[in-house]
Amino acid sequence: MQNKRLASFLPSSTEILYELELADQIVGVTHECNYPEDAKTKPRLIHSSFDAATLQSIDIDNKIAEMMKTGQDIYVIDDENLRKARPDIIIAQGICDVCAPSAKEIDHAVTILGYTPDILVLDPHDLDDILYSIMRISEKVNKVKEGHKMVASLQKRIDYIAKVSNDENNIRKNHRKTRVTCIEWINPFYTAGHWIPQMVTIAGGINGISSRGKPSRRMSMNEIEQFDPDKIVLMPCGFDLNRTLSEVKILDNIDSWKSLQAVQNNEVYVVNANAYFSKPGPRTIIGLEILAKIINPRLFEDLYVPSNSFIKLMS
Repeated sequence: MQNKRLASFLPSSTEILYELELADQIVGVTHECNYPEDAKTKPRLIHSSFDAATLQSIDIDNKIAEMMKTGQDIYVIDDENLRKARPDIIIAQGICDVCAPSAKEIDHAVTILGYTPDILVLDPHDLDDILYSIMRISEKVNKVKEGHKMVASLQKRIDYIAKVSNDENNIRKNHRKTRVTCIEWINPFYTAGHWIPQMVTIAGGINGISSRGKPSRRMSMNEIEQFDPDKIVLMPCGFDLNRTLSEVKILDNIDSWKSLQAVQNNEVYVVNANAYFSKPGPRTIIGLEILAKIINPRLFEDLYVPSNSFIKLMS
């Protein structure tokens, strides 16, 4: 059968396609597809309509809110690159208009192409859905065997974390489970939803404020104070460690933040959200392993995670 020309409208599906060894069939990706390294060489079919790198968190939030209110496009298709790509299959998502191009961009792509390619829309809300998405892609590109192998490997790692962190003997040794708040945006505060609450639970913590499978949402400082977490994990969507560290200084000006027990006990962590938490792909399981080391450092002392994947903030 002839190889299909594949276009990815979201970074996680780009990673999955590479894991399935389909690099040669990928004819276009988005501006955010930077992993693996070779993905940066692929034609960019999608661009952001503004440069978030030049803005602070509050400015990004205000900009997106304004654009959504007025119906402006957050993402812009490169018509010329798309025509040149001539994809047979487009993989997109429906989970979040802010995170990746969705229905409107797909409709525009079909208009530009002049034909309707095979379109696969993914909508993952938790880890189970992420694994299911891998299988859906695998089936679409005739890599079912490889997809099953990938999912089985990822599931094995998930099961290991769950078994160790939720073992009754280990829980008794720790006296009680750790209360955790994961923050997806710093200014203003957003709680981390979708797959993050499930990841916290699997890693042995008690997730606070957000709910498994539910969208991330804006939250108040009062909500954080009322939950009073033992540990706080900062994971601004799409930010790496350095970008987040450049933003956390604003928290020093919030007295209620400084009074939190997690802050006073130096139990605030910054993770590389862009690589391991924001994108619903294979590397999300590394994110789970990072959370396990944060929540239960003694239990997972020997568990390897990539260098510079997380750090503890010290006051």
